[in-house]
Amino acid sequence: MTKAELDRFKSILEARRAELGGALRNREDIAIEKTPDALDEVQLAGERELAIRNLDRESNLLRQVRGALARIAEGSYGICMHCDEEINLKRLNAVPQTAFCIKCQEAADRHEFEEQETLDSLLANAA
Repeated sequence: MTKAELDRFKSILEARRAELGGALRNREDIAIEKTPDALDEVQLAGERELAIRNLDRESNLLRQVRGALARIAEGSYGICMHCDEEINLKRLNAVPQTAFCIKCQEAADRHEFEEQETLDSLLANAA
């Protein structure tokens, strides 16, 4: 990977980190509200659950972005964390925070290897 490509991915990831960091600060949607109407409470509970899921998803994505930035800093960005092969540029363009090549990601999605151990080490480095 060239220095220009690496710089481009770094700027994309930094912008994404700033965007996600701002979104995670807004937690007003998870506040518990009481209403006298039971149907309104059910609706509010559903909206709160959706907000919590979105917050969790964005939090996980932020950890992945921080991990990718850490890999850039240490010089291992663009290398699959499982098989140590180079990740295709098309994949990095689509998912710049990815830690796995497409083949290993598919295996991880099928739980064919212990993805959690790799992700735990990534998250520890990103924090």
